[in-house]
Amino acid sequence: MSVALRRGVVAVVGRPNVGKSTLVNRIIGRRDAIVEERPGVTRDRKIVSAEWAGVNFDLVDTGGWLASADPLDRQVSQQSERAIREADVVLMVVDTSVGLTEEDERVAGLLRRLGRPVLVLANKVDSETRESDIWDFAGLGFGDPWAVSALHGRGTGDLLDEIVTRLRADPAVGDGVEPVPTWMPDPDGDPEERCGPDLPSVPAIAIVGRPNVGKSTLFNRLIGEERSVTHDAPGTTRDTVDTVVETDSGPIRFLDTAGLRRRAKAGEATEYYSLVRALQAIDRADAALLVIDATEGVTHQDQRLAERIDAAGSPVVIVLNKWEQLGTEARETVSIDVADRLGFLGYAPVLKVSARTGLGVHKLMPALDQAISEYHRRIPTAELNKVVQAAQAAHAAPGARILYATQGATDPPTFTLFTNRSLPAPYLRYLERCIREHFGFGPTPLKLRVRRRS
Repeated sequence: MSVALRRGVVAVVGRPNVGKSTLVNRIIGRRDAIVEERPGVTRDRKIVSAEWAGVNFDLVDTGGWLASADPLDRQVSQQSERAIREADVVLMVVDTSVGLTEEDERVAGLLRRLGRPVLVLANKVDSETRESDIWDFAGLGFGDPWAVSALHGRGTGDLLDEIVTRLRADPAVGDGVEPVPTWMPDPDGDPEERCGPDLPSVPAIAIVGRPNVGKSTLFNRLIGEERSVTHDAPGTTRDTVDTVVETDSGPIRFLDTAGLRRRAKAGEATEYYSLVRALQAIDRADAALLVIDATEGVTHQDQRLAERIDAAGSPVVIVLNKWEQLGTEARETVSIDVADRLGFLGYAPVLKVSARTGLGVHKLMPALDQAISEYHRRIPTAELNKVVQAAQAAHAAPGARILYATQGATDPPTFTLFTNRSLPAPYLRYLERCIREHFGFGPTPLKLRVRRRS
């Protein structure tokens, strides 16, 4: 009986600001991890797909490990520790330009306790004159250090050869060529190419909202593990974190995004790249969960985010988080506020949940299943024309006539109306409502396009 082989896992760890994310970007060949010359930019575990010499493996970027009593630092460190335990090979990155530090020795002590295979990478060896400095790290007890420059790529080819050799030597690890659901966000690629040619399509759900509304707490609740760092401080999540979860309806990829704030407050580089990653997630997602802090109600920024999701054409489920903190009167006020300020998302269901306690979270999956199903739905042309003609007979367009209708696309359902004259916006809204009600379209946007007969 053959045993299914799994993909290898390589974790990149070390103290803060030694170049871990730069190394990850170098290995995968694109800027997927946010990099900035200051500590603390990376906080969550970020898993990306890498390949070398025909071997595919998962590369895990982690935040800097620190033996600190600070609650946020402790959570970041716990994410690193979990990545180490799950790894087949651990890359401990150190900074040659600084030399061996007390924090490096503490990281090495942790690695010895966890007992995983370790390669010490002496980073920032940008020239031959720096190569002699790597031997300061030989005393860590993990063999000869590897001299690399993540920024310039120096030594990374030999390093990848060694990683692949070690993965191939593990009898439980395969070459990763078997179909594995993997989405690699590529800003320069085709937005529709979410999976390789032989890989099954996995629906992607983006969790978006303002900072500190509970997105990461909800993300952890949905995937069933502490994957994202959560903290009361706004801006804890810096990069988009994604995880595939097996559900009753099949695998679904959840994307935890950074909190989207006003552009005027997104001036620094980290905030800018966090914003770009979050917007990419919205554009690529099959559906979105718009998380709103029910204790604050619908803010102007919530409205802007809702408009951005609506413009992307993604189905959306509105999530009023922290619902358990509201009294009866406040709940009525918030419900009215949502209907008033988010009226343009009238098709979207509104769910009242508590990500912290789990209240109402069980309703999210059925709503998402319906949203994804309706997003890909196609209506027969004959049935569509019957509905359009009936709507036109009940209420004729002022000075115009619809000759024919067809569904030109899905994702979202898009209908083309062939007319003799232009149709006013109120009449298009009337037709949209007729189509939505007759065919029972759920929480997904519909697009109507008018093409005049020449």
